[in-house]
Amino acid sequence: MDEDQYRTTYNELNPNRCIFEKAITNRRCDCQLKRKFVIATRECVACQSEIAMARCTRVLDSMRNNARFSLKVVTVNGPMPHNKELQVQAGGMLALQNLMTSMPDLELKTVVNVHQTMETSLEKYGDIESLPYGELVKGIVKYQSRPKRKKKSKEKPKK
Repeated sequence: MDEDQYRTTYNELNPNRCIFEKAITNRRCDCQLKRKFVIATRECVACQSEIAMARCTRVLDSMRNNARFSLKVVTVNGPMPHNKELQVQAGGMLALQNLMTSMPDLELKTVVNVHQTMETSLEKYGDIESLPYGELVKGIVKYQSRPKRKKKSKEKPKK
């Protein structure tokens, strides 16, 4: 299946694309409203609620806009590069989840439920504009999709 055919099929089968699809397919987030399916061996994620999808879109757009300078992508028009987008999605939601947990010392490595985290955070802060974007941006910047490899030392073996 060529890329154009894949995109056409994807858009036909997935009119409600989950905005956190990259983080979910990378196993960094999960959501009770997700619906997974596969097209040409590629995992795809749809949202089962248009209302939740609209709210997630607004929150993710706000996180993206607040993190652009810190991620050094201020001049990018349109979507961010894949790893930066994953950093915003997973890092932002992990930071938000960690702010909402009753045990702040316990830093979770995956978001258990994006929908529930959104619900809890909006109950606490009232609206999207009032979310603690300073803390979320710190989580976004700190997030690493893969840990950096340690360089092998080039020391000569001792005789």
